[in-house]
Order: sequence, then C-alpha cells, then structure tokens
Amino acid sequence: MGKIVPDTEVFELAISREVEAYHFYMALAERVDSPRMRKVFENLAQEELEHKAKLELEVLKLGQTIPLNQQMPGPSKNYIISDTDVPLDMDYTDMLLLGIEKEKASFRTYVNLLATVQDQQSREVLLAIAEEEVKHKLRFELEYDALSKKR
Repeated sequence: MGKIVPDTEVFELAISREVEAYHFYMALAERVDSPRMRKVFENLAQEELEHKAKLELEVLKLGQTIPLNQQMPGPSKNYIISDTDVPLDMDYTDMLLLGIEKEKASFRTYVNLLATVQDQQSREVLLAIAEEEVKHKLRFELEYDALSKKR
C-alpha cells in the first residue's frame, strides 16, 4: 500500500490536475478548426471543472479551505501548450490519440491516489472520478475507431 498522506493534500493535488486538464482541453479547443471537435474539447473541459467541484467539496467537508490559486481557472490563453506536447500541425487523429493518453494518465493518477486516502467517502469520490476519466478515454477511443473505419 502507498504512503498515507493527509486527505486534503491528496485532494489539492487532484484539484490542481483537474485545473490543468481544463486549461489543456480549452487550449486544444482554441486550436482546432472543426466546430465539432471544438465542442468536444469544450465539453471535456467543462467535465474537468465538474470533477474539480467534487474534489473541492471533499476538501470543504474535511474542514479545510480551497487554496486561492486553485479556486477559479483563468483564461486558457494563459495556458501554454508547448509544441512538444501538441505540435502545431497536429491533426484530429493525433488529438484523439493525445486525449486517450491524457485520460489514461488521469485514471492512473486517481487509482494511485486511492491507496493514499483513509476516509471511505473520499475514496468513493476518487473512484467515481477515476471512472469518469475512463469514460473520457473511451469517448476518444470510440471516435478514433470511427475515424479509422472511414479511411
């Protein structure tokens, strides 16, 4: 079993990851030409904010406050995506593959955090968000499969 850390630290880490995911998806939305793809990324960004809200509620239940730097995500234009993360010439297929990898990493993060949380209710919240991250990954995989069949 992993190292036990205070649940608030676990939630603060998870909140920061959700803020980062929000900015990432909004930045991708701003870079795509397809209105359909833009909407997909904007919807994912919104779902990441919903995860953030669930995590913040758990922090509040533990009697803690939300750090100011994690309360509200700023404009995604302030989020820099380096060309090594998302090349300017990245096409739709590549964005889907990147989304699959990002969501797989998010799922693993939540599974790893589960081992560090003591409170059962907190564990259930982390597990529920892990399941939602898997659904995001599946959404990308289904879209990728559908695109592959068209070729």
